[in-house]
Amino acid sequence: MTDSSSDLIMAVVWSSEQILALAPDAGSVKNGKALATASKWQNLGGTERVLWGECQGSGKNPYQAQIDLTEPAFKCSCPSRKFPCKHGLGLFLLHTSHTNLFTQDALPSWVQDWIDKRSQTTQKKEEKQKAPVDEVAQAKRQQKRSDKVSTGLADLDLWLQDIISSGLADTQAQSYGFWDGMAARLVDAQAPGLARRVRQLAGIANNGQADWAGELLVALSQIHLIIQGYQRLESLSPALAAEVRSQVGWTISQDELLGLFERGEVTSQQDEWLVMGKSLTEDPTSNLKTQRVWLWGQNSQQIALILNFAVRNQPIDVSWLPGSLVPTELIFFPSSYPLRAIDRNRQDARQPGAIPGDETIIVPFALAKPLEEKRLPAQRGFANELAIDRYRQALIQNPWLETFPLLITDVTPNYSEGNWSIRDRENNYLPLELADVRGWQLLALSGGKPITLMGEWDGQKLKPLSIWHDGGYWQANIGEVW
Repeated sequence: MTDSSSDLIMAVVWSSEQILALAPDAGSVKNGKALATASKWQNLGGTERVLWGECQGSGKNPYQAQIDLTEPAFKCSCPSRKFPCKHGLGLFLLHTSHTNLFTQDALPSWVQDWIDKRSQTTQKKEEKQKAPVDEVAQAKRQQKRSDKVSTGLADLDLWLQDIISSGLADTQAQSYGFWDGMAARLVDAQAPGLARRVRQLAGIANNGQADWAGELLVALSQIHLIIQGYQRLESLSPALAAEVRSQVGWTISQDELLGLFERGEVTSQQDEWLVMGKSLTEDPTSNLKTQRVWLWGQNSQQIALILNFAVRNQPIDVSWLPGSLVPTELIFFPSSYPLRAIDRNRQDARQPGAIPGDETIIVPFALAKPLEEKRLPAQRGFANELAIDRYRQALIQNPWLETFPLLITDVTPNYSEGNWSIRDRENNYLPLELADVRGWQLLALSGGKPITLMGEWDGQKLKPLSIWHDGGYWQANIGEVW
């Protein structure tokens, strides 16, 4: 151990509330807290970059847990499929409360190997970014794919015409293979975006709702509009053409986006971004986890979306802490209504304060400033009627929007005939996508008084992600229907 404890000082001083915000579910919170005890650990150590320790589990050998503090990133030898696992959370919490226990500063071989591997991965990524692009070979690959996509879309167009000519009622008699067969053909044609939309049609046709036919017709119309747009790409504006290509399934890597930025072909925004909410979904067919992080620019009043992906047990980015303010420059992907972005020079987030006291809902916090000084979107024209109007304008520019962030102020949770909604002072109602138990928790949190609520709007229901009330902030449980 060195004479100074500075080696253990992190660039960001993490509070226990922030650490618990990284937990994948409530069970991990409970188990992580239980492991934040010195008696359960041995060989604890740490430097400015990494923490490590060994925790005895049910097996013969102790589990080796380690944390790269620069992101943070976690690794543990336990068999858990959760990320971070309870050992990583326990180790992090223990360091926050008992830094003096981390007496070793010489990295064990298993820690050094992990750090070296991460450094090598970063170096390879940087070298790849600097490597010259074979533009001729790239153009050939793109043309080959373009030909396959065009053929696939022509087949899809005929398939849609058959559905319309036969009548929507016939779709309810179709097996899943009817929909999946066309989706598989689109995957082969390298149009995964349209394949996903086709698979969703099966659920609409058989959802048992009274307005299923109307929903199906809208979904079919959106697909038809994508086909028509793709067939007329050259006549579209660059932004709209980019959006149509994206809907088909053409992707732009972060490296390509940075190249577009350097050539001045996409926009960026430097701001202090409020992390309004975070959601996590998983596709059971592909085991692909998708994390959406919604941001609000304090000065620009701009909305931004950070998308992160992970397959199976791969870790997913946990560095965007709901409720924190993050100074950074965001680079936006080309689109007719730019939402998705990547961060270019993120700085340390402003730190949340103490927990308000209700641990039944994960991740409460309060900034040092009073609530009225937080400059929430609601106080900058992003609430209620203006929020809905912003959604309308976004839909005009991008008719294929599937989710959109709404922040609604001065509303009260309402329960009627088995359904949850929010009600404003003019008795306007907005339906919520809310599990029953979560609805009662939301009502208890509000105390029957108006709250500020942020969530994802899909055109039908609002899925709550964050709640501001009585000087505090609460985040819905990530990965659960709230």
